[in-house]
Amino acid sequence: MFLLRTLFLLLIIPSSLVREEKFPCFEQINPRVHRDGDLVIGGFFPLYLMAVKSFRGAEHPHKACNAHQWLHKNYQQVLALMFAVEEINRDSRLLPNTTLGFQIYNTYHSDAKTLESSLRWLSGQDPTTPNYSCQRQDKSMAVIGGATSALSIQMGTLLELYRLPQISYGPFDPALSDKAQFPSLYQMAPQDSFLHLGIVQLLLHFGWTWVGLIVTDDMRGEKFLWDMGEEMRKSKACVAITEKIPVSERRHAESVVSFMPRIVASSAKVIIIHGDTDSLMTLRYSQPPFFGLLKVWIIISHWDVTMSPYGHFSEAFHGAFIFSYQTSEIPGFKAFLRTVTPTKYPENVFLKSFWVSAFECPDEPEKLEQEDCSPNASLEMLPLHHFDMTMSSLSCLLYNAVYSVAWAIHEMLHIRSEMGSIRDEGDLVPQPWQLHSSLRNICFNNTAGDQVILDEEKNPVAKYNIMSFRVPYDCDEALVKVGQFVPQSLLDQDLTICEEIHPEWLNLKTFRAVCTKDCGFGFRKIAQEEQPACCFDCAQCPEGEISDQRDMDNCVKCPEDQYPNKEKDQCLPKVVTFLSVQEPLGWTLTCMALSFSLLTVLILIIFVKHQDTPIVKANNRLLSYTLLISLIFCFLCSLLYIGRPTTATCLLQQTTFGIVFTVAVSSILAKTIMVVLAFKATRPGSRMRMWVQPKVSNSLVVFCSVIQVIFCGIWLGTSSPFLGVDTNSEPGHIIIECKEGSAIAFYCVLGYMGILALGSFMVAFLVRNLPDTFNEAKFITFSMLVFCSVWVSFLPTYQTSKGKAMVAVEVFAILASSAGLLGCIFFPKCYVILLRPETNTLEWLRNK
Repeated sequence: MFLLRTLFLLLIIPSSLVREEKFPCFEQINPRVHRDGDLVIGGFFPLYLMAVKSFRGAEHPHKACNAHQWLHKNYQQVLALMFAVEEINRDSRLLPNTTLGFQIYNTYHSDAKTLESSLRWLSGQDPTTPNYSCQRQDKSMAVIGGATSALSIQMGTLLELYRLPQISYGPFDPALSDKAQFPSLYQMAPQDSFLHLGIVQLLLHFGWTWVGLIVTDDMRGEKFLWDMGEEMRKSKACVAITEKIPVSERRHAESVVSFMPRIVASSAKVIIIHGDTDSLMTLRYSQPPFFGLLKVWIIISHWDVTMSPYGHFSEAFHGAFIFSYQTSEIPGFKAFLRTVTPTKYPENVFLKSFWVSAFECPDEPEKLEQEDCSPNASLEMLPLHHFDMTMSSLSCLLYNAVYSVAWAIHEMLHIRSEMGSIRDEGDLVPQPWQLHSSLRNICFNNTAGDQVILDEEKNPVAKYNIMSFRVPYDCDEALVKVGQFVPQSLLDQDLTICEEIHPEWLNLKTFRAVCTKDCGFGFRKIAQEEQPACCFDCAQCPEGEISDQRDMDNCVKCPEDQYPNKEKDQCLPKVVTFLSVQEPLGWTLTCMALSFSLLTVLILIIFVKHQDTPIVKANNRLLSYTLLISLIFCFLCSLLYIGRPTTATCLLQQTTFGIVFTVAVSSILAKTIMVVLAFKATRPGSRMRMWVQPKVSNSLVVFCSVIQVIFCGIWLGTSSPFLGVDTNSEPGHIIIECKEGSAIAFYCVLGYMGILALGSFMVAFLVRNLPDTFNEAKFITFSMLVFCSVWVSFLPTYQTSKGKAMVAVEVFAILASSAGLLGCIFFPKCYVILLRPETNTLEWLRNK
């Protein structure tokens, strides 16, 4: 494989790289800055942007000229390498008696030009001669380069032929970790394993669920797209639009950016940008005046949003969030930058060219001393889009890369000296491939105290500062730290947003990035068919449920002691209620019960007072007294249902009602039976006279009542009534009521009374026409008809009623049935006693 790759490059490179006629108007700039040393490091940096300027004249409609545009901010990477080399050469402990030099090349945003720069460095001359070096002694030890994955791959394909160590300081790319393909390549950047989690947490912090994604069209972009998609699905966020940028696009001025109108027209107001500084430079040439219209951008640190090679259009990214690597400040770097001038480094043609372009000087040596272009001018004078005095994450990684090479050389020389392998001067210069064993195990702390490791298996996970890009109207643009993301594990991430720093521009929670306007309080989301989860309809919560948050998937029920308000956005405490005497219904029923009971007492008094009259004596006055007393208790037992229930009243309600009503109905049954017996006893020779005695009727009443007492005892012993609450019958109320306990027992008690009443009705109906002056069978028939009608109507009404209405129905049934018995049986007799006393005498009966 190695021989095939070598043969391929030797055949292809000479014909594609060394022919300058392909670039007829290419401005020749020396591509190399050199500082000699005992050992040399090669540095490859993207300093120029190759653009295409087309001639539109009639004579040359198709000709084009290649020109260059400075990427000013990338020059900090060159200065970081120079600063590191100067520090190392001043350090007596590191590489003693050995000086470190460097050679700096530009890696154009062009595959061909990048390989050409690599060949020039390998061959040591211009034009390039593949597989040949014209240098008398090879001092080259390692290459530091690869600000992007594409550049690392282009350089690594060639450098691997010579097993030359290549240290990439660009973003971590899993594809470059393939040691079978890139065994000599090392990555300085920490792994971005948790970057997608931090971005999703930022989205959730501001409530943004409808976003767009811009990624590079490569494996790294695909992995980020997959990770983001999975994490957003877990967090119920959605991708509105996805755009992929070709990584092979290098000539940005002639780019066809058809994707940008789609992004601008998209409903997504938050756009996440993932890529490198090379590929994403395309965004700088895509309708800059309208680029940031009503959009919030979330950008990873691999692309410097402040960099603008063709004009200053950074306003489009105002307010953008940038995930930048957390790095410690390198001591002395800012002081070094303040001293950098073309006069200090006259041999540095890159610095002169940078100075002329950044300060907009005439490219004439005699005018370089004038005004801002003088050597006394400082890099601090440049705006942020030209130069940043704060060390960038790429520059910090590059600084660590230089030290990694220096420590690897130091360790290798130390091992060789201990082994005594130095025999002549030729052995003083080691071979580049000998560095690999030292580089793989390198581990040290840099001057800022940060640990540096090249072993990718031990490579730490990246920590991020969250920066915000500001372009105020009254001052220069700036990057402000507004938070940080320090991943701990897959299940524990720490995102911090410091909104109090600049609340006037960081209060973005009112900025809604959603597919559908959120469902307010009292509403829940309903998924739309064939639409993402972020697009939904809103429906009001059903009865008994609320939603006290926005965008709730399901409403929640209120606790038993609370109820929803009209808006259904909160639960209110329920009012405890019952059938109270103070309310109109309870007051009315109480008055009726007391009135009827007093009326019954009055009738009892009348009967006792006129106990010797024929009408009272004729119908078994003892049974009449028993019936009147039981009716008094029937009216009074209804009061047990009115007022706040207690455990005692719950036990007394049903049992008292069942027993006293049984006594009343039994008394009526005994009356009807006694009428039949009395009529039969009047026949001559009848043996029925022995049954027409008071003790027979009394025994019948006692017997029927004892059976009901047994039913009630079984009821109380097995499943007695208990105190309960009804939380559903009336909204906003908790009704305290008595529960039957056993419904079977309750209906057995009612059924037994019904059987007695039906028997009384049938017997009374049969004997209603017997010839008797004071025959009350007709009145009993009517009373039983009323009694049965009331309780037959009561049963379905009781079943369909709830809460206080159910209690009121039962009280009304008790009062109505008792009043029916009282009125039908005793009112006619009272009429005779009080208003027709002349008919209530023995003389009148004899005369009749």
